[in-house]
Amino acid sequence: MQLYIKNMVCNRCIMAVRTELEAIKASIKSIELGEVNIEGDLSALQLQQLEESLTRLGFEIINDKRSRLIEQIKNEIIALVHHSGEVLNQNLSFWLAEKMHYDYTYLSNLFSDVEGTTIEKYYIAQRIEKVKELLVYDEMSLSEIADKMGYSSAAYLSSQFKKITGFTPTHYKSIKETKRKKIDEL
Repeated sequence: MQLYIKNMVCNRCIMAVRTELEAIKASIKSIELGEVNIEGDLSALQLQQLEESLTRLGFEIINDKRSRLIEQIKNEIIALVHHSGEVLNQNLSFWLAEKMHYDYTYLSNLFSDVEGTTIEKYYIAQRIEKVKELLVYDEMSLSEIADKMGYSSAAYLSSQFKKITGFTPTHYKSIKETKRKKIDEL
Protein backbone atom coordinates (compact mmCIF):
# COMPACT_ATOMS: atom_id res chain seq x y z
CA MET A 1 0.00 0.00 0.00
CA GLN A 2 1.29 3.43 -0.88
CA LEU A 3 0.28 6.56 1.04
CA TYR A 4 0.99 10.17 0.14
CA ILE A 5 1.35 12.53 3.07
CA LYS A 6 1.22 16.30 2.89
CA ASN A 7 3.59 18.58 4.85
CA MET A 8 6.48 16.16 5.22
CA VAL A 9 9.45 18.45 4.69
CA CYS A 10 12.37 17.13 6.72
CA ASN A 11 13.93 14.11 8.39
CA ARG A 12 12.10 14.87 11.65
CA CYS A 13 8.84 14.61 9.71
CA ILE A 14 9.90 11.19 8.46
CA MET A 15 10.69 10.13 12.03
CA ALA A 16 7.31 11.41 13.28
CA VAL A 17 5.40 9.56 10.55
CA ARG A 18 7.43 6.41 11.21
CA THR A 19 6.51 6.59 14.91
CA GLU A 20 2.81 6.89 14.08
CA LEU A 21 2.97 3.98 11.64
CA GLU A 22 4.75 1.82 14.20
CA ALA A 23 2.09 2.74 16.77
CA ILE A 24 -0.60 1.18 14.56
CA LYS A 25 1.63 -1.85 13.84
CA ALA A 26 2.05 -1.09 10.13
CA SER A 27 4.83 -2.98 8.36
CA ILE A 28 6.89 -0.22 6.73
CA LYS A 29 8.75 -0.85 3.48
CA SER A 30 10.04 2.70 2.99
CA ILE A 31 9.42 6.30 3.97
CA GLU A 32 10.48 9.34 1.95
CA LEU A 33 9.35 12.94 2.00
CA GLY A 34 5.63 12.82 1.25
CA GLU A 35 5.49 9.11 0.47
CA VAL A 36 5.13 5.93 2.52
CA ASN A 37 5.18 2.33 1.30
CA ILE A 38 3.59 -0.26 3.59
CA GLU A 39 3.49 -4.02 3.18
CA GLY A 40 -0.09 -5.14 2.68
CA ASP A 41 -3.08 -2.92 3.39
CA LEU A 42 -4.15 -1.08 6.50
CA SER A 43 -7.49 -1.95 8.08
CA ALA A 44 -10.15 0.77 8.18
CA LEU A 45 -9.46 1.23 11.90
CA GLN A 46 -5.69 1.51 11.36
CA LEU A 47 -6.19 4.04 8.57
CA GLN A 48 -8.55 6.10 10.73
CA GLN A 49 -6.10 6.04 13.66
CA LEU A 50 -3.25 7.02 11.35
CA GLU A 51 -5.20 9.90 9.80
CA GLU A 52 -6.14 11.23 13.25
CA SER A 53 -2.61 11.02 14.64
CA LEU A 54 -1.06 12.55 11.52
CA THR A 55 -3.58 15.39 11.55
CA ARG A 56 -2.65 16.18 15.17
CA LEU A 57 0.98 16.46 14.04
CA GLY A 58 0.13 18.75 11.10
CA PHE A 59 0.23 16.14 8.34
CA GLU A 60 -2.52 15.04 5.98
CA ILE A 61 -3.04 11.92 3.90
CA ILE A 62 -3.57 12.95 0.26
CA ASN A 63 -6.00 10.94 -1.79
CA ASP A 64 -6.40 12.75 -5.11
CA LYS A 65 -3.83 12.69 -7.91
CA ARG A 66 -3.61 16.47 -8.35
CA SER A 67 -2.78 17.05 -4.69
CA ARG A 68 -0.22 14.25 -4.75
CA LEU A 69 1.52 15.83 -7.75
CA ILE A 70 1.59 19.24 -6.08
CA GLU A 71 3.06 17.70 -2.93
CA GLN A 72 5.66 15.81 -4.98
CA ILE A 73 6.69 19.03 -6.74
CA LYS A 74 7.09 20.77 -3.38
CA ASN A 75 9.02 17.85 -1.91
CA GLU A 76 11.40 17.69 -4.88
CA ILE A 77 12.11 21.42 -4.61
CA ILE A 78 12.53 21.27 -0.82
CA ALA A 79 14.88 18.29 -1.13
CA LEU A 80 16.91 20.11 -3.81
CA VAL A 81 17.22 23.39 -1.93
CA HIS A 82 17.42 22.29 1.70
CA HIS A 83 18.79 18.76 1.75
CA SER A 84 20.83 17.90 -1.33
CA GLY A 85 23.63 20.45 -1.31
CA GLU A 86 23.34 20.24 -5.09
CA VAL A 87 23.43 23.38 -7.24
CA LEU A 88 20.98 23.32 -10.11
CA ASN A 89 22.99 23.86 -13.29
CA GLN A 90 20.08 23.52 -15.70
CA ASN A 91 16.68 25.13 -16.01
CA LEU A 92 14.32 24.38 -13.13
CA SER A 93 11.64 23.50 -15.68
CA PHE A 94 13.82 20.88 -17.39
CA TRP A 95 15.05 19.45 -14.07
CA LEU A 96 11.54 19.16 -12.61
CA ALA A 97 10.00 17.67 -15.76
CA GLU A 98 12.78 15.08 -15.85
CA LYS A 99 12.43 14.32 -12.13
CA MET A 100 8.63 14.07 -12.19
CA HIS A 101 8.26 12.42 -15.64
CA TYR A 102 5.62 14.95 -16.67
CA ASP A 103 5.54 17.80 -19.15
CA TYR A 104 6.59 20.98 -17.34
CA THR A 105 3.71 23.00 -18.81
CA TYR A 106 1.23 20.56 -17.24
CA LEU A 107 3.04 20.70 -13.88
CA SER A 108 3.29 24.48 -14.01
CA ASN A 109 -0.37 25.01 -14.84
CA LEU A 110 -1.51 22.52 -12.19
CA PHE A 111 0.73 24.09 -9.53
CA SER A 112 -0.43 27.63 -10.36
CA ASP A 113 -4.10 26.64 -10.38
CA VAL A 114 -3.94 24.89 -7.02
CA GLU A 115 -1.34 26.96 -5.15
CA GLY A 116 -2.02 30.42 -6.59
CA THR A 117 1.69 30.97 -7.29
CA THR A 118 4.18 29.71 -9.83
CA ILE A 119 6.67 26.90 -9.36
CA GLU A 120 9.45 29.40 -10.01
CA LYS A 121 8.24 31.71 -7.21
CA TYR A 122 7.96 28.74 -4.87
CA TYR A 123 11.51 27.71 -5.76
CA ILE A 124 12.80 31.25 -5.16
CA ALA A 125 10.99 31.40 -1.79
CA GLN A 126 12.66 28.13 -0.75
CA ARG A 127 16.07 29.40 -1.83
CA ILE A 128 15.61 32.66 0.09
CA GLU A 129 14.62 30.71 3.22
CA LYS A 130 17.79 28.67 2.88
CA VAL A 131 19.80 31.88 2.46
CA LYS A 132 18.16 33.24 5.64
CA GLU A 133 19.22 30.10 7.46
CA LEU A 134 22.80 30.45 6.24
CA LEU A 135 22.86 34.15 7.16
CA VAL A 136 21.66 33.41 10.69
CA TYR A 137 24.37 30.76 11.15
CA ASP A 138 26.93 33.48 10.30
CA GLU A 139 29.53 30.96 9.14
CA MET A 140 29.77 32.02 5.50
CA SER A 141 30.24 35.30 3.66
CA LEU A 142 27.52 36.49 1.30
CA SER A 143 29.73 35.54 -1.66
CA GLU A 144 30.13 32.01 -0.28
CA ILE A 145 26.37 31.74 0.27
CA ALA A 146 25.72 32.98 -3.27
CA ASP A 147 28.12 30.37 -4.64
CA LYS A 148 26.67 27.57 -2.50
CA MET A 149 23.11 28.45 -3.55
CA GLY A 150 23.95 28.74 -7.25
CA TYR A 151 23.50 32.49 -7.64
CA SER A 152 25.64 34.12 -10.33
CA SER A 153 26.90 36.75 -7.88
CA ALA A 154 26.47 38.11 -4.37
CA ALA A 155 24.94 41.24 -5.94
CA TYR A 156 22.23 39.19 -7.67
CA LEU A 157 21.53 37.29 -4.44
CA SER A 158 21.28 40.59 -2.54
CA SER A 159 18.92 42.00 -5.14
CA GLN A 160 16.62 38.97 -5.05
CA PHE A 161 16.80 38.78 -1.25
CA LYS A 162 15.74 42.42 -0.89
CA LYS A 163 12.96 42.00 -3.45
CA ILE A 164 11.50 39.02 -1.52
CA THR A 165 12.12 40.05 2.10
CA GLY A 166 12.32 43.84 1.95
CA PHE A 167 15.71 43.69 3.69
CA THR A 168 19.28 43.59 2.49
CA PRO A 169 21.11 40.44 3.62
CA THR A 170 23.34 42.56 5.87
CA HIS A 171 20.34 44.24 7.53
CA TYR A 172 18.56 40.91 7.89
CA LYS A 173 21.61 39.45 9.60
CA SER A 174 21.67 42.33 12.09
CA ILE A 175 17.99 42.03 13.08
CA LYS A 176 17.62 40.22 16.38
CA GLU A 177 14.07 38.93 15.88
CA THR A 178 13.61 35.86 13.71
CA LYS A 179 12.08 36.49 10.32
CA ARG A 180 12.44 32.96 9.01
CA LYS A 181 9.42 30.94 7.92
CA LYS A 182 8.75 27.26 8.30
CA ILE A 183 9.39 25.40 5.04
CA ASP A 184 5.90 23.92 4.91
CA GLU A 185 4.32 27.38 5.27
CA LEU A 186 5.88 28.79 2.09
